[in-house]
Amino acid sequence: MPMIIDGKGFETFDDVFSNADKVLTAADKAEIEFNINFAGALIEARERSGITQKQLAQLSGVKQPAISRMERGTISPSIDTFLKVAVPLGYKLVLVPIDSNATVDSPMEAV
Repeated sequence: MPMIIDGKGFETFDDVFSNADKVLTAADKAEIEFNINFAGALIEARERSGITQKQLAQLSGVKQPAISRMERGTISPSIDTFLKVAVPLGYKLVLVPIDSNATVDSPMEAV
């Protein structure tokens, strides 16, 4: 079933993202990229720590369903929530300047 965005049909997320300049604002694209990168980093950090989503919920005070949604990339955590989840895993928030030569693989950096 195609996705319809601004009257245009797209079959896959890759179709949408490859046409991002036509259907997404720069802020929309940055939010999507953040959610994807954060989801992957969160899963990797949690699994490396050897804990379950439920255990992370207990450590962070963030409910397990919210952690699940973050790991699926369906929600953007607030900075407070980001820190509540990242700190028990030994990570901190890192800001880097926007530069065409700089790349950031993960929105989380080990403490």
